[in-house]
Amino acid sequence: MQSQVSKPLLVYDNDCDFCRYWIARWRHITKDRIDYAPYQEVAPQFPEIPLSAFQSSVQFILENGQVFSGAVAVLRALNNRFLLWCYYTLPGFAPLSEAIYHFVAKHRPFFSKVTRWIWKNN
Repeated sequence: MQSQVSKPLLVYDNDCDFCRYWIARWRHITKDRIDYAPYQEVAPQFPEIPLSAFQSSVQFILENGQVFSGAVAVLRALNNRFLLWCYYTLPGFAPLSEAIYHFVAKHRPFFSKVTRWIWKNN
């Protein structure tokens, strides 16, 4: 049986500068529609999710216990209907989205620098 949450929860890596930066931006977009928590604090509450899953990508957990990870987790958390439609409808969009997500995830220090350079934040 999967653990339940009272509202959607996006779980991220708090040791990752890139992750913390984007979570801060997404909080402004999602307002109080979803909760955010670092896996370092909440992973024990979700024993059905392997620690390796938390370490490799964000996890978006719905009230019914359904879990999404990677690119689709981000799209669902941000509730981007157009990109979700593309993800589920356009051939090749989902695997390409996930490939890009995992490429960025494997190179987070580099993309953290790029992100901060683009948005001029230190």
